[in-house]
Amino acid sequence: MYMKERRVYQINFIGVFKNMALMSSLLGILGFGVGICGGLLVGFFLFIYREPNEVQDPVVRPLYELDTAALEEILPEIPMWVKNPDYDRVDWLNKFILQMWPYLNKAVCLRIRSMAQPIFEKYIGTFRIEEIEFEALSLGTLPPTVSGLKVYDTNEQELVMDPVFRWAGNPNIILTLKLLSLRLKIQLVDLQIFAALRVTLKPLVPTFPCFASIAISLMEKPHVDFGMKIMGGDIMAIPGLYHYVQETIKKQVARLYLWPQTLELPILDASTVAAKKPVGILHVKIVRAARLLKKDILGTSDPYVKLSFSGERLPPKRTSVIMNNLNPEWNEKFKLIVTDLQLQALEFQVYDWDKVGGHDRIGMQLIPLKLLTPNETKEFTLDLVKNTNVNDPQNRKRRGKLVVELTYVHFKTDSFKLTGNVNGCESKESAGSRMSNGDALGRAGVLLVMIQAAEDVEGKHHNNPYASIRFRGEKRKTKMMKKARDPIWNEEFQFMLEEPPLHEKIHIEVLSKRTGIRLRSKESLGYVEINLGDVVHNGRLNHEYHLIDSKNGKIHVELSWKMA
Repeated sequence: MYMKERRVYQINFIGVFKNMALMSSLLGILGFGVGICGGLLVGFFLFIYREPNEVQDPVVRPLYELDTAALEEILPEIPMWVKNPDYDRVDWLNKFILQMWPYLNKAVCLRIRSMAQPIFEKYIGTFRIEEIEFEALSLGTLPPTVSGLKVYDTNEQELVMDPVFRWAGNPNIILTLKLLSLRLKIQLVDLQIFAALRVTLKPLVPTFPCFASIAISLMEKPHVDFGMKIMGGDIMAIPGLYHYVQETIKKQVARLYLWPQTLELPILDASTVAAKKPVGILHVKIVRAARLLKKDILGTSDPYVKLSFSGERLPPKRTSVIMNNLNPEWNEKFKLIVTDLQLQALEFQVYDWDKVGGHDRIGMQLIPLKLLTPNETKEFTLDLVKNTNVNDPQNRKRRGKLVVELTYVHFKTDSFKLTGNVNGCESKESAGSRMSNGDALGRAGVLLVMIQAAEDVEGKHHNNPYASIRFRGEKRKTKMMKKARDPIWNEEFQFMLEEPPLHEKIHIEVLSKRTGIRLRSKESLGYVEINLGDVVHNGRLNHEYHLIDSKNGKIHVELSWKMA
């Protein structure tokens, strides 16, 4: 049996036991079952000792001679890969499961024990239950089989599979329940399960095992057949109880895990694989400086300010240079993209500009972004120091002050969609509130361009592809993949914009570059131009585009627009 189905049964067993209502009525039910078992026993002996001439040899007939009723009767036993051509035959996977089953059995049972223990503790003291524990827990020697597997192609960074599981197992599962000083043994026997699952590995990441979590859903209500013994008596032989328990389990499992409900199991630590996505925009205003340290021979300085996030390799932004001034005023504004408000810190470095040689640093200071309140402007007066080492005696020397203003604006949690025509469009928020066209579109945002991969890109002279992005005079490019017709990049580029690019296009071209110094060093393998108005209206586009001037080439691009 598939481990998650087995776990679902174990978890919901207590719920089923609860729905049977209480142990006070269970003894009466068992008494009623004794009479039923006697009738079944008589019927069994009548079947065994019937006349020999009543036994007939089986008749073997080809499938094409069977009528509709006979075909429908045997159809569930036909593997899914025979009934549906979209499913693949996976005998190799069944052999793998067979070899691994002794080890999977132990691992799954340990997992079930750890997950069931806190559930059992919730029922201690309820219905006068004093103790619940597993006396025996084993999935048996018969592994589940996969009768078919279907794999989907998606544009997302995920792998989606639909396996069909069958399991006729021989588990040894005994649950001991202490109730009113009595110890009841509940045993599960003759377990059979048929389940059609959807398994999603997401997101795909460059860290082994290359996916961060597993999401599991049921595509239909599972078929579960089993026997249950309490104190040695099979209570499933009681008329009506078997059907009740079956339907209860199916409803409980379907309520929890029937698609689109999912059971998500983390595989990798989220902190190690989480991509740093923009969460907001930091508005920075460099106001002025006062009493700066003199760096020039003539007793003055030519100051300017660099600002960037501490520890990042992106090129810093910088103010203009104010000549011969120890109390300069800039009043210059900048915008930076924030990815983590709690961990990032903004670093300011004040330099003295020199015409010849390197520029001398006057001082620096840091501001942790966690000091900011979203949508509130805060002014800071910073005492410049030489470095961040508080024990450095040179930090006691006065180097001047820097006055800045910071405002953090968080991106909208729900992406908005624009309705109406482009010229006179309205902004419609997910919450239903509306704002004017100027309020909605006149605000800054970030255009995210994710170049994921390309397919069937072929050059006449060489195939060392890389992607080049041109937008508003800026040019970015991915790394080059040597000798590849199907390169995978997964590189993201950010463009800070003052307003949504409703009427603009972005140009993405796949180029090939010959290594070394030779003729025809660059070669175009195709290009595409994407209307960004569609991205603004939808918030996100994830699409595979056919490359222009390419025979079969395609490029997979994800575009997102985030507005503050």
